[in-house]
Amino acid sequence: MTLWQRLRSIAHSDFSDIVVQTELLLSTAGRVRKLRIHLLDGSFVDVWLSEEGDYAFHWERRFVDGTLYRHDNAPHWRWKSVSTFPKHFHNGTEDHVTASQISDSPSEALEEFLSFVRTKL
Repeated sequence: MTLWQRLRSIAHSDFSDIVVQTELLLSTAGRVRKLRIHLLDGSFVDVWLSEEGDYAFHWERRFVDGTLYRHDNAPHWRWKSVSTFPKHFHNGTEDHVTASQISDSPSEALEEFLSFVRTKL
């Protein structure tokens, strides 16, 4: 089972109460670009992982209630004062950024993030 398949399995089996469906979005080269997880309220979570260890767990809610939530480790120098830099958490908006304690393991991070989502739905 590939990592992407494992992540899909976690979303479907452990979060079936909030997950409607999942899809793997492919690049033009046919490689998995990200996992999109469709949720009960019409919003979605995108999971993006690179081979170099970069990641983003992004919950898009701007069209639902104007919010977004994202853990990522892109080294945006604007957030260099965050204690967990380059890891950081966009908490409700792009500009409200706090420390990110999300796991470095993609499987654990997805479980943590979807547990967070569950508490907000």
